[in-house]
Amino acid sequence: MTEHGIEGKVVIITGAGRGIGQGIAHHLGKNGARLCVSDKRADRLERVMSGLDELGVEFLGLECDVGSRDSVFSMVRKTADHFGRVDGIVNNAQGLRPTANLEDITPETMDVLLDTGPKATLWAMQAVFPYMREQCWGRIVNVASGLGFTCSAGYGPYSAAKEAIRALTRTAANEWGRHGIVVNCYCPSSAAHRKPPGEGPSHQKAVYDRMRSQAIPRDGDAEDDIAPVVQFLLSDACRYMTGETLRIDGGGTMSP
Repeated sequence: MTEHGIEGKVVIITGAGRGIGQGIAHHLGKNGARLCVSDKRADRLERVMSGLDELGVEFLGLECDVGSRDSVFSMVRKTADHFGRVDGIVNNAQGLRPTANLEDITPETMDVLLDTGPKATLWAMQAVFPYMREQCWGRIVNVASGLGFTCSAGYGPYSAAKEAIRALTRTAANEWGRHGIVVNCYCPSSAAHRKPPGEGPSHQKAVYDRMRSQAIPRDGDAEDDIAPVVQFLLSDACRYMTGETLRIDGGGTMSP
């Protein structure tokens, strides 16, 4: 195994039933990782499991509601029992709500975004921590969003949830680096799994206009553009970078 490889590593991917999560699962599986793929919806889970079966990947499929701490801990425990270890986790799952201006946001909207965002990420990090500490090696990959930088109108709860995840990432990196656990975050840009993306014609036009104006003027491909960077974050090569946020977005939110 090369230092960039993940052959034999046991990696959990939440929200693996479609989109970026599914692309990551396919890429990691093709490169020799042993996977736990999870999703809240059984139909999506069946779809990704079928694809991994066709690829000959060694995997475990589990339904998991990341908004439930008990469900997250059960998923991690079953993964460790099945494979004997947990090497990495990609906290990809995130609940969504329709866009709304700040003055119209309801408690229910905030609960969904926070329960499935920073709270779910925290529960998952807590769940894998004992296994990674015991083996003195672990990789935690959290998922934020460029919307946390741009703060686009209508996305207040989502942006806040994703920025909270970045804060948790940095805290975990500070606390757990001494145990050989590396914790990083990435912001993806990939709308291809929603055809067309978004909630209406005006939003769809905004998405495609933004893509055309960025440095690399196209959508990100979940498997070919985003997953290889995630593989690096899960690998031995990522041994001296922690607490960082990588923007895998074609330069769409390029830092000055």
